[in-house]
Amino acid sequence: MRIQTDTDRCIGAGMCALTAPALFDQSEEDGTVVLLPEGWSQEGADEEARGAVERCPSGALTLTD
Repeated sequence: MRIQTDTDRCIGAGMCALTAPALFDQSEEDGTVVLLPEGWSQEGADEEARGAVERCPSGALTLTD
């Protein structure tokens, strides 16, 4: 599984960071999504990523296999 983030589309709502804090953070500059690669090694990361994609109000996250 691979995730793509679109910071141009991101509105900084923070749902990704709230849903999956081990996988996502927010930029201190503008609040846009920041991907945390080290979090992907944890068990359940794929499920958390799916939840974040579903909750992202701007559609800035995309999962591909």
